[in-house]
Amino acid sequence: MTRAIVVTATDTDVGKTVFSAGLAGMLDGCYWKPVQAGLADGTDSDTVRRLSGLPDDRVLPEAYRLETPASPHHAAAIDNVVIDPSLLAPPPCDRRLVIEGAGGLLVPLAGGLLFADIFAGWRFETVVVARTALGTINHSLLTIEALRARDIPILGIAFIGDPQEESERTIAAIGGVRRLGRLPRLDPLDAGTLTAAFAAAFSPEDFAP
Repeated sequence: MTRAIVVTATDTDVGKTVFSAGLAGMLDGCYWKPVQAGLADGTDSDTVRRLSGLPDDRVLPEAYRLETPASPHHAAAIDNVVIDPSLLAPPPCDRRLVIEGAGGLLVPLAGGLLFADIFAGWRFETVVVARTALGTINHSLLTIEALRARDIPILGIAFIGDPQEESERTIAAIGGVRRLGRLPRLDPLDAGTLTAAFAAAFSPEDFAP
């Protein structure tokens, strides 16, 4: 039986891939990105290989690799690819599997099919990754509501950016979710700085199955 954690976000470019790399590395697990849209500038899997410290064979191949950098449904249409939901079953892994979605929770995959629909079918515990910047309260609470509406288990919320205690506390309290921690923006960002910062910000026990 696959033991997985899904990582979603409140928006694109929040820091979800960096968080996923840190989490997969901390858990000494596996990583999987079901659908990659955009290949020219490198993929999220490439980033995770570089930052997580995992061996290459534990960064599992994507089900779909789309050339066009766009929402998966649009990228697939441009690339003349039909995304088949039956091919999005999580691959086997004898360790914890970190699954990274694309963009936010309601990103479309094909027709009316959303990433949220796939997550609802899996029913793995899900981490919401959110910015600490202005606007994060609304975006985070909307994402939490959308997860609950589909009965998707929520493990907690993780923040990325400068500390904003009031916003972080408010989201956790109103959303009724656990605040897992906050990862600062790292400069430089490499495997060493991410491993150290992730260990300081998050506890492995909070992600235990």
